[in-house]
Amino acid sequence: MFDLGTQELIVIFIVAFLVFGPKKLPELARTLGKGIRELKKALRGVKESIEEAETSVSEEVEEAKTSIEESITKGIQSEDSNKQEEKEKAETQGEQNISGAVEKENRENKDG
Repeated sequence: MFDLGTQELIVIFIVAFLVFGPKKLPELARTLGKGIRELKKALRGVKESIEEAETSVSEEVEEAKTSIEESITKGIQSEDSNKQEEKEKAETQGEQNISGAVEKENRENKDG
């Protein structure tokens, strides 16, 4: 995070020692340690919340994808079924037209 070498840390420690004195320095270090610990804990909590939200969103997207795929599949199957029914009706109607024409021709031949 910070590129602090040994010399920089010694200088910071000496300045802190001169500013705060030997009695306040341990107390200050403890307080600083607690603050860093709480910060890490809070960051861990935020990270977990983000991961939970990501998982939740991923699941919702997957459910939506599945739902859309099912709807499309049902629509295609329905179209195919309708086309098949229309084809069968057309074939039946064509057969009826042919048989009707044959009957009409037979009647005309008998009458004629």
